[in-house]
Amino acid sequence: MIILVNGENRDVESGTSIQGLLDSLDLDGSVLVVQKNDDIIEQADYGQVQLDENDQIELVQFVGGG
Repeated sequence: MIILVNGENRDVESGTSIQGLLDSLDLDGSVLVVQKNDDIIEQADYGQVQLDENDQIELVQFVGGG
């Protein structure tokens, strides 16, 4: 199925969770904010929230600076 991740189409298997998506992208969810269709997803829910066809996912990474 096709979802949109940070503005780019990505093909993922049906039943993929947010955690599964992050794993496939080799991203650490502890340093990200994940937004699914305008809703912020709690980090504790990444494994339970499944992706659906045409979902829009935004991944925002924290960056330190000084």
